[in-house]
Amino acid sequence: MPPSHPLSQEQLKRLDEHKYNSAGSSLLEPVMQHFWEWLLQRLPPWVAPNLITVLGLAVNVLTTLLLVWHCPTATERAPLWVYLTCAAGLFLYQSLDAIDGKQARRTASSTALGELFDHGCDALSTVFVVLGTCVSAQLGTHPDAMFFCCFAAMAMFYLAHWQTYVLGTLRCGAVDVTEVQMFIIGVHLAAAFGGPTLWQSVLPLPSPVAGLLLPAGQDALPAKMAPLLFTVAGALFSASGYLRVIFAGGVGKNRSTIAGSSVLGPLFHIGMVLALATAIHKKSPARLFERHPCLYVLAFGFVSAKVTSKLMVAHITKSEMQLADWAFLGPGLLVLNQYFNSVLDEHILLWVALLLSALDLLRYSVSICNQIAAHLDISVFKLKPNAIGGLASPAGAAFAPSSNSSSEYATSSSSSKFGNRNQRGDPIPATRFRSRSGRP
Repeated sequence: MPPSHPLSQEQLKRLDEHKYNSAGSSLLEPVMQHFWEWLLQRLPPWVAPNLITVLGLAVNVLTTLLLVWHCPTATERAPLWVYLTCAAGLFLYQSLDAIDGKQARRTASSTALGELFDHGCDALSTVFVVLGTCVSAQLGTHPDAMFFCCFAAMAMFYLAHWQTYVLGTLRCGAVDVTEVQMFIIGVHLAAAFGGPTLWQSVLPLPSPVAGLLLPAGQDALPAKMAPLLFTVAGALFSASGYLRVIFAGGVGKNRSTIAGSSVLGPLFHIGMVLALATAIHKKSPARLFERHPCLYVLAFGFVSAKVTSKLMVAHITKSEMQLADWAFLGPGLLVLNQYFNSVLDEHILLWVALLLSALDLLRYSVSICNQIAAHLDISVFKLKPNAIGGLASPAGAAFAPSSNSSSEYATSSSSSKFGNRNQRGDPIPATRFRSRSGRP
């Protein structure tokens, strides 16, 4: 069984040395800052930042599950109020995710645990956000398109933190998670007021674009494919930037990661998620993904969130990712069943894989948070009395941003008015699908 204390003493010592670095700002952030500041001022000072984070996650999960309940195959039409609830839930999640870091700085309670907790919740939220988008657009009628949208989003989030593991700096670009979430809120609203008529309409494309994307003789695209085009464009743009930086080498010795390990090390985990998901999807005699797309995405989404969280832990503890992982047990059972000609019902086994993946993610998250909280002598969901009074606790002071920072975000010293540069001095490309909150 996995250990109840995943981190070694050496890792905990390196966690004490961790300092949060981020750079960049997206197009909508300066506009939204006014609303987020207004919302922060109405928040009691005794509310712990992690409590804000988990509340936002809960809202996102519950509203998406409500939509999935009404549309289990992503082809059905849900009641209007369900789509409106999803749009409102995503906006609330976005707002809470934006102010958790501000609350941490306001109460001088910023810690490495806060950074990990925030980004770990974002890894799980990414799964539910992209699933809700596909369900609202009724992409279940085009299974391969839905498969690509969901797993591309998971991969992009992983790549963003892989890049952070290589360079030690989390960056965002002009088009980032705030803009993506606003687009998705628009998809929910379009589903609410447009309905099937909207998604069945077609979008005429210029001849050069149609010749590139569509079969010969077609010059229009179904409206429901808009999220797919958005995802394809974003994935190509983001992946090229991430991989270019990753393969250029890291800030460690001999261009290794900040942990001194190979920059290619994290490829195994996301590669396994994508390879297993694709293989099971294409080889399933019961057409598992086509018939149960939401269950399928959630089962593998929990695996993706787990390995992404492990990558974040490797970053803040400057350690190498271990290859073996219990998260792959569920997908492994599905592969093994297919190897023996599906002697067990694939639908039932998919439920088993989902439960195994969810329990493994929960066990890992709880054990990591409790171990780090005990090490820092803090509570995960409560503030110390001196933090509520506005004084930094010993555990939080080391991670608080400097008083002369002019930004709401903890930024890397390598960022300047001449453009963002990483610790190697290379220009930082614009990126997307990154956590916006920037909580140290």
